Amino acid sequence: MRFLVTNDDGISSLFLHLWVKALLRDGHEVAVVAPRSEQSWTGASKSRYRAVHSAREDHGLSCPTWVVDGTPSDCVNIALSHLIPWTPDGVLSGINIGMNASLGFILASGTIAGAWEGALHGLPAVAASQDLSLEVFEQVRASPGELPADVEANVARSAAHAARYSANLVAQTKPRSFVVHNLNLPYPCPEELTFHSTVPAPSLTPRLFTPADDKAHHRFSFRLGDEIPLIDLGKLTDRAALRTGRGSHTILNYGLLGHG
Repeated sequence: MRFLVTNDDGISSLFLHLWVKALLRDGHEVAVVAPRSEQSWTGASKSRYRAVHSAREDHGLSCPTWVVDGTPSDCVNIALSHLIPWTPDGVLSGINIGMNASLGFILASGTIAGAWEGALHGLPAVAASQDLSLEVFEQVRASPGELPADVEANVARSAAHAARYSANLVAQTKPRSFVVHNLNLPYPCPEELTFHSTVPAPSLTPRLFTPADDKAHHRFSFRLGDEIPLIDLGKLTDRAALRTGRGSHTILNYGLLGHG
């Protein structure tokens, strides 16, 4: 199969590199078009009021690779219209550094937005994210181009699972269905992993911006948000699946918006 791959953590993210290597190992044809710098929490924004630049560069991925100084949505839109010479079977976005689970994350995620841009072009789309402990998350964010050996081995396992599962999802998804498959992989990720059908955990995300020391400005303060228990306790949420070491597969069907 042919895949366009993007992310929101930027071209230097080894999480992206490991997913591409897994896809190539499985025999797929891949083109990568990724942001030059991190674009986390940018949602589906596009760079409307400035020129966006792209450049074909070698980042050791063994496949055609372009870098765009814009958002994940910019990357996919420009890639499909101007950069890659073929139409992909699907658009893949990730693997994200950290989970994209619960409503508070899904609606703001640049990773999911990259996949959504593919869906807007009528293509099957999959977003994949790697849950991490807070300690490992901070460690990875401090050195995005380097991974401790144990973390790299874990993400490589996740990438292998994500490559196989996302290829099956793309094959099963009808074009122009406006569906994004949102995958979240647990940490640690086992050798054998089953993805469970989940729904987004309802969550509140208050107090993301906290007062700075000088009381005159505000700075971003990361927090997970407060999960609200589901009224129907028979449905497994994405966050609950991750907490119990299971893979999460949430179908985000944007074609159903507005239908009762």
